[in-house]
Amino acid sequence: RADLARAREGVVLLRRALASDTGSYDAAWRLARLDYFLGSHTSDKSERDKAYSEGVEAGRRAVKLQDGKAEGHFWLGANLGGEAQTSALKGMAAVDEIRGEMEKVIKLDEGFQAGSAYMALGQIDLEAPKMIGGDPTRAVQVLEKGLRFGNDNALYHVRLAQAYLAVDRKEDARRELNKVLNLTPNPDYLPEYNDAAAEARKLLDEMK
Repeated sequence: RADLARAREGVVLLRRALASDTGSYDAAWRLARLDYFLGSHTSDKSERDKAYSEGVEAGRRAVKLQDGKAEGHFWLGANLGGEAQTSALKGMAAVDEIRGEMEKVIKLDEGFQAGSAYMALGQIDLEAPKMIGGDPTRAVQVLEKGLRFGNDNALYHVRLAQAYLAVDRKEDARRELNKVLNLTPNPDYLPEYNDAAAEARKLLDEMK
């Protein structure tokens, strides 16, 4: 995933796998996951929009195939969130659906991917306007609740730090950001760790 060219190759392969076996849950949710990664890292707006759109479609297919498994719900919600960040209108329309998908993940597998569903719910409350349910105080509460699953998740600490900053708890935010930089990254998630560490350094610089 650290190499976007390889990520693009992976998307093509998973597309083919899903086309040849339309009932493959694994191919569907893995395509949604890789589309999300591509959409969130490419600098090409057209590629980004296409990746998120395909990711939503693949996520919906995964959910239809296996409604009782967490992966489909999570990556559907993640791609909807990616789309929401590209358009205010899409964001307002999707908030309830994204929240619903992440709440479903928590019911199915509370600790899924080191608390990632809690992290997503916290991000919704941080980024959504108050008129459609955003609430920084609730973001802190949700993220603190899921921290027992996300303690080794570098990005989780970044999101919690952002929530603390939103409610003017700067020292708590600084503590979380320093945790990121002191974590030993899991080799399987090195691209994600590098992204989180870059965000942490940027936030710490802005706090000086």
